[in-house]
Amino acid sequence: MTKKITTKHITVCGIMSAISYILMFFEFPVSFLIPSFIQFDFSEIPALITSFAFGPFYGVIVCLIKNLLHLPFTKTSGVGELANFLLGAVFCYFTGFIYANKKTRKTALIACLVGSLLMAVISFPINYYITYPVYYKVIAPMPVVLSAYKSLLSFVKSIPQALLIFNLPFTFAKGIIDSLICFVIYKKLSPILKVDKDE
Repeated sequence: MTKKITTKHITVCGIMSAISYILMFFEFPVSFLIPSFIQFDFSEIPALITSFAFGPFYGVIVCLIKNLLHLPFTKTSGVGELANFLLGAVFCYFTGFIYANKKTRKTALIACLVGSLLMAVISFPINYYITYPVYYKVIAPMPVVLSAYKSLLSFVKSIPQALLIFNLPFTFAKGIIDSLICFVIYKKLSPILKVDKDE
């Protein structure tokens, strides 16, 4: 890797990290689908674009930087940012890794599906063992959190059940939506992002 390429990678990562960081502030609830304390944002899209353009490592770096920048504004003692980084890193790494092996539209589609699925699956242990235990102390106790789910589906009896019914599909859908937006804008951005033809 030449100095010129390294410089462009660093520059693009910096720009994409800044955009991701800004997008984190434009989160919004989807309260008819999932409790309102869970927010939707588009901050993974710049990281996903970077993974496609330069490889999975750079997408993970964007995920890391945006969450480090967001730490001073945390409402969850940093655990929300940790969970956001872990989920985003899984999504962007595996999507970028699969795409890097064969850069075709079909491979990109498969990569996005696999990345979204893996992010959804790993969201269960991350939420159950990391995020929610802190939420119970910082935001609301467990019975209150569970009641928020029960208000949407009365038969929900436990947090693990709620995570499977609500959070896992929600996270998968988020990955798919991010992927679709990336598909729309990546082709327009790729001439700017590409370093050379064989990258």
